[in-house]
Amino acid sequence: MVAASATCAPTAERAAGKVPVAVTMPVAATVSQPPSETLSPLLEQALPNVKGKTFTSAIVEFPPGARAVPHRHGKAFVYAYVLEGTVRSGLSGEPVRTYRQGENWVEQPGAHHVLTENISRTEPAKLLVSFVSNTGDKLKVEDPPR
Repeated sequence: MVAASATCAPTAERAAGKVPVAVTMPVAATVSQPPSETLSPLLEQALPNVKGKTFTSAIVEFPPGARAVPHRHGKAFVYAYVLEGTVRSGLSGEPVRTYRQGENWVEQPGAHHVLTENISRTEPAKLLVSFVSNTGDKLKVEDPPR
C-alpha cells in the first residue's frame, strides 16, 4: 500500500521521505456489506400424490441494493415470479439476466444461484417463490464464506 502511495506522491515528497498514508484503517473495516433478502413462507404442504415431496411458497423481499449470498436450493425445483421491482439473477453456467415485474424464471434441482440482487438503490423488489423439494430438506443452503 505504501509503495503504491509513494509512486503517486509528488516528487519532492517522495525524495524527502514524506509520503502521506491515505488509509489508516484496514479497508475491510470501512466497507459495509449490502443488505440481504428476507424469506416469509406462505404455505408449506406435503404433496399428496408425490410421496416424499413438499410444496412451499414464499415471499422474498429485497430492500434497495440487497444482494443474496450465493446459494443452492438442494434438490428442489424452484419457480420465481417478480411481484415488484427489478432483480438481476444468475445461475452457474448461464448468463446473468434482469427480471422486471411480471417476469419469471425456474431453477432446476441442484442449480447454483451465484447472483440474486435488487438492482435499485431506492426501490424494494419482491418475489413470489415456489419450491418442490424433498420433505425435510432446507430450502436454501448458502455457500460458505470465502
